[in-house]
Amino acid sequence: MQLATPPHVPADRVVDFDIFNPPGVERDYFAAWRTLQAPGTPGLVWSTANGGHWIATRGELVRTLWADAERLSSECLAVTPGLGEVMRFIPLQQDPPEHGPFRTSVMKGLASRFVVALEPKVEAVAQELVDGLRPRGACDFVADFAEILPLNIFLSLIDVPLEDRPRLRTLGVQLTRPDGSMTVEQLRDAADDYLWPFIEQRMAAPGDDLFSRILSEGVGGRPWSVDEARRMCRNLLFGGLDTVAAMIGMVTLHLARHPEDQHLLRERPDLIPTAADELMRRYPTVSVSRNAVVDVEADGVTIRKGDIVYLPSVLHNLDPACFDAPDAVDYARGLTPVRHTTMGAGAHRCVGAGLARMEMIVFLRTWLAAMPAFALDPERPVTMKGGNVGACTALPLVW
Repeated sequence: MQLATPPHVPADRVVDFDIFNPPGVERDYFAAWRTLQAPGTPGLVWSTANGGHWIATRGELVRTLWADAERLSSECLAVTPGLGEVMRFIPLQQDPPEHGPFRTSVMKGLASRFVVALEPKVEAVAQELVDGLRPRGACDFVADFAEILPLNIFLSLIDVPLEDRPRLRTLGVQLTRPDGSMTVEQLRDAADDYLWPFIEQRMAAPGDDLFSRILSEGVGGRPWSVDEARRMCRNLLFGGLDTVAAMIGMVTLHLARHPEDQHLLRERPDLIPTAADELMRRYPTVSVSRNAVVDVEADGVTIRKGDIVYLPSVLHNLDPACFDAPDAVDYARGLTPVRHTTMGAGAHRCVGAGLARMEMIVFLRTWLAAMPAFALDPERPVTMKGGNVGACTALPLVW
């Protein structure tokens, strides 16, 4: 939806750029976004699409605004009209100080000891998938692996049936890359209708699953209300359905294009943890929205109270002003902590960051140890899609 440009937006800041369909995104998600970093483009631009909103285009500004929880609220969730008001995610759409006790309970449920204990399960699922694919000599990596491994792990983590994966995967895609086939209310209701029997059971008789652990923690010394439990479980469900699948797909695309990196990591599996960190830095796909709660002066313009600001991690991680040779995958870079934004910044840094990193490491270790050298299928194209989580939609491989 396009509206008249507000009077406080200078004409030279206006761009025709739809975050769900950047020009050329079907061929290269990253190149599509980096058109906003062309010489002469200001650090804040105003998109006329999706009701109108700001986009931060310079890396340091993206990260600074991402972490500014005092002046920029997380309440709006996304530029999709009505999505934030309908979803009301906990803790993703909360601001400090309300946000703190809820996030603490979620973080306890995802504590490192639980992530470590889950690693053998991730290894087993990854190995089973690899064993099934290897004799085929080809696959669509997205459908045959990337959309299965992390989703199966997450569904095991919350203890819901694995056969529900296709149904839930559809809901996840509608949140991050909507196609208009569902209203935001229908999307929320579909998720809630699915989750409620599990939530009701966990609140009455907690088990060992993630939802049970979090609900058992309470919030600041009191029990979760039913409404809070619904909103938290809704948040975690959607958070677990798309981001890791998208990340694994992009990393595998890199390896298919760079056989020398496949060879190196097969010869030096000890490099895989640092390689995972660098590959996640190089291929970020998550963006967030913030709405201004006061007027904010930035990059020579005023973000008015109520304006939405869109913050793409890709424009921080791949900004030459923030990283030396950002397009290059340099595994030595991963030897020291790198201040990238793949997992967010500030109070809302991804609560599942440790789990996502572990899954990436296990994937690389298992896939590279068991699969022969692989490449892109020359007969079938790679396709991508934009959105709040960009992703490969098809990644044909041969070996």
